[in-house]
Amino acid sequence: MHAGNLAGSAAASRGPSVALKRGPVLALAVAAMAAGLLGGLARLGIAVPGAEGDLAVHHGPLMVVALFGTVIGLERAVAMGGYWPYLAPAASGVAGLLLIAGGSPGLAAGMAVAAGAILLAGGLLVLRRYPALHTAVLAGGCACWLVGNLLWAGGLPVAQAVPWWIGFLVLVIAGERLELSRVLKPPPGRSLLFLASGSLLLGGIALSSWEPDAGLVPLGPGLLAMALWLARYDIARRTIRQTGLVRYVAACLLGGYLWLGIAGLLALGDGSGAAFVRDAALHAVFLGFVVTMVFAHAPIILPALLRVTVPYTPIFFAHVALLHATLGLRMLADLMGWVEIRACAGLGNGAAILLFAMLTVGAAVRGRRSR
Repeated sequence: MHAGNLAGSAAASRGPSVALKRGPVLALAVAAMAAGLLGGLARLGIAVPGAEGDLAVHHGPLMVVALFGTVIGLERAVAMGGYWPYLAPAASGVAGLLLIAGGSPGLAAGMAVAAGAILLAGGLLVLRRYPALHTAVLAGGCACWLVGNLLWAGGLPVAQAVPWWIGFLVLVIAGERLELSRVLKPPPGRSLLFLASGSLLLGGIALSSWEPDAGLVPLGPGLLAMALWLARYDIARRTIRQTGLVRYVAACLLGGYLWLGIAGLLALGDGSGAAFVRDAALHAVFLGFVVTMVFAHAPIILPALLRVTVPYTPIFFAHVALLHATLGLRMLADLMGWVEIRACAGLGNGAAILLFAMLTVGAAVRGRRSR
């Protein structure tokens, strides 16, 4: 998740149309985040009034479909321009609203399928206009989201949709990082290694659907290979030497790649008998990798989406450090079967995301006052 060419698209959007198209959709994503976090805490055994039932059951779809899918869909819509691409994040946001309100899960899943189809149509259109490896990877990630949403809508267990949702997030993020890495002189074999890593991941995802009992094990090699590629070839290896916002973003990226590699290793251990190894692998991806990407690019994306200024401050490292520390504790508790410590670490994960929201809003308020 990065700003990409959002800045140019945002510059072309003026007046109330920005708030009308983007503000309400982003609000739906925020609502999904709050509900998903409450549901996640309830799944950990923490007493959360009103979250023990539906929100706990729908924790995964709320986070992946209604939060991450809406944010990515909104980013893609801004980059593409026009009005119809906004139908994708609007549909996924409404899907989350239905789940929060206790509406029909089938209808919510249907909205998610519609969102996936529109996002994939946009990805294919971009690929047709700008044929390149990174646009093909982005389209492939959108296709993964659609397949996962179709499995969910088809009444299959959410666990069978999860590998495809992982593919969606990993490929979209990796595709965007691949696009940025083009500014460097490409070393020999870079593209071939990326293709090999992506193919390994897609093959593992397909195998997980063919053999559901295999769990996350087939995804392990692909996740690990993609993490190694990103850590080796991403521009963050150079920008980490700079200062300010650039260094903050690079530090987040490199930390996220570490968590992606850990997720690959943990996925290989799914079914090993360890108490909560699947939980550890999933949250290493969704919290350690994806949420860290959100932390990294929020100061860049939000100004492009909503025309607000989010000035960088070193205090942003606070929510990153809190997330990584509590997630590390959660990984240990998962593997050791420490239920109470696992719940406390989950509270820490939620606190890190809440702190991120508070610091980001505070920075935006300061940016507005300084105009």
